[in-house]
Amino acid sequence: MTAAADIREHMDVISSDKKTVGKVDHMEGADKIKLTKSSSPDGKHHFIPLSWVDHVDQHVHLNKSGSDVTSQWQ
Repeated sequence: MTAAADIREHMDVISSDKKTVGKVDHMEGADKIKLTKSSSPDGKHHFIPLSWVDHVDQHVHLNKSGSDVTSQWQ
């Protein structure tokens, strides 16, 4: 499992099909990533479960496609 400690503010969040779905605002608790409002198409905060993270390098890479992410995020 990916360590939440590896996830930093303003990292790009990238779907499995290489689409940027947002930027990290901060970790919300131990298991959710809060995305910035400014990186959202509807101007609202969205949350992504840590379980969707495949790996973290200079970006947060997800194990879901961009359309899956945007249809399932909170």
